[in-house]
Amino acid sequence: QVQLVESGGGLVQPGGSLRLSCVTSGRTFDNYVMGWFRQAPGKEREFVVAIDRRGARTYYVDSVKGRFTVSRVNAKNTVYLQMNSLKPEDTAVYYCAARGNGYNLATIPSFYDYWGQGTQVTVSS
Repeated sequence: QVQLVESGGGLVQPGGSLRLSCVTSGRTFDNYVMGWFRQAPGKEREFVVAIDRRGARTYYVDSVKGRFTVSRVNAKNTVYLQMNSLKPEDTAVYYCAARGNGYNLATIPSFYDYWGQGTQVTVSS
């Protein structure tokens, strides 16, 4: 069984930064494509970014390009999401997810096999 645990969320002012972390356990971390999703109240879960198994390829949703950066350290079983220039519309619960089958940087939640519990990010003055 794979477990994912996110951390690093919080309250930040517009224009500020946060760094989210997601630590996995249970199986070999570098077998998984990793993704970050977010869900705001009353909205569907939204794709944010995906990163391939080696960290060589990434794919971002347009709304975060140039502001968010995903990375992974396989030796630490950890994927990170550095979020800069945060906006109120970035407010959501952020989830990391692991995809064990396939190599594509999937943007659809159902393609991912394992999920963390989420961490709240609130951008407000």
